Amino acid sequence: MNILITGGSGLVGRKLSKILDQKGHSVAILSRKQENSNYKVYTWNIEQNQIDIKAIEESDCIVHLAGANIGEKPWSKNQKQLILDSRVNSANLLFNTAKKINKSFKCIVSASAVGCYGAVTSNHIFKETDPFGDDFLGNVCKNWESSIDQFQLLNTRVVKLRTSMVLDKDGGALSKIIKPIKMGVASALGSGKQYVTWIHIDDLVNIYLKAIEDENLSGAYNCSSMDQKTNKEFMQTIAKVLHKPFWPFNVPSFVLKSLYGEMANILLEGSRVDISKILSTGFKFKYNYLEEAIKDLYVNV
Repeated sequence: MNILITGGSGLVGRKLSKILDQKGHSVAILSRKQENSNYKVYTWNIEQNQIDIKAIEESDCIVHLAGANIGEKPWSKNQKQLILDSRVNSANLLFNTAKKINKSFKCIVSASAVGCYGAVTSNHIFKETDPFGDDFLGNVCKNWESSIDQFQLLNTRVVKLRTSMVLDKDGGALSKIIKPIKMGVASALGSGKQYVTWIHIDDLVNIYLKAIEDENLSGAYNCSSMDQKTNKEFMQTIAKVLHKPFWPFNVPSFVLKSLYGEMANILLEGSRVDISKILSTGFKFKYNYLEEAIKDLYVNV
């Protein structure tokens, strides 16, 4: 298929492009500017509502990964708006352009996040049928997914991958978490009782591949390993694999809140998610346990 990827230069986009190419698909990237790439590059400007129409005309499938990094900057009013608009307005631009030329696709596969259920710590294990949370990230995901659902009006199969923390040594949240641990300063954050859901980058990319190629997949899927630990267990495991000490003193919540403001909630709160729906598709995870995932990324290299 001819597959168009938005956000193709990001963590997931780079690795997904490579695998799709190896599988014989034709990959194109939708970017803000022309750039040197191994793939065809189309340009768009979300703020000005402009897009190279050939990007839409020539695509069989869209993978929508575009969106401002939620952990890059503190959540000021402007940053919150950017996080929302970069996801929703970009999806609307894709949809409206396709609608204008009466174009349908075999599928659109979009990123979403397990943060859709809200930044809460509870014993409830969230399923895809549970409602969106009523906090900032819950609202972002609700609007994000609604903008993707529009593609059903174009007779297009829609898949939304609610992603947990992506483990990859080349970037993302883990690269920030690992720094103090490598320096011998590993400890739990806040209460340490909040759950951390995670997925190895290879498993996530393979889920995207399955979502593109398997016509039986549609709707929302929680994307996480089954080994969902508390924050304390998560940090202890990484420290153990890297042979670093783990300190029994938790980083106080007020310290994180003073550093990151409202954004600290994504570190201080977290619940488990149910993954039976993605498993029911026949997908098999390569990395089911945190210890083996960390060893793959940082030890067996």
